[in-house]
Amino acid sequence: MDARAAASDADRTPAEAASYAGQERRDVPLDRRSGLERRRGPGRRRSDQRRAAEEGELTDDQFEFVMAIDEYKRLNKRPFPSWTEVLEVIKYLGYRKVAPVSRHLDKPADPPR
Repeated sequence: MDARAAASDADRTPAEAASYAGQERRDVPLDRRSGLERRRGPGRRRSDQRRAAEEGELTDDQFEFVMAIDEYKRLNKRPFPSWTEVLEVIKYLGYRKVAPVSRHLDKPADPPR
């Protein structure tokens, strides 16, 4: 028994300790899975790309981006760059908008005029 459990038991009066009818949570085995595994539930598979991202495996493009952001933060002494600064780094890497913005899947289509 650890010190916290001993202290909480000592704070209770004998009547309170005897009247508690709930489950004793200290005796239940802990679920050691990460939060992502618990949310996904049993039998749900992740895509290979999602699994790789969660496990820290990066594609070459992702690694280049992460290293560019890290270099920007180091050179400018900015631990948390703004979104404007992130966009600046992205443009520095050569990314440009080449297509018009398309309809997002989560947004309904605009009504016809």
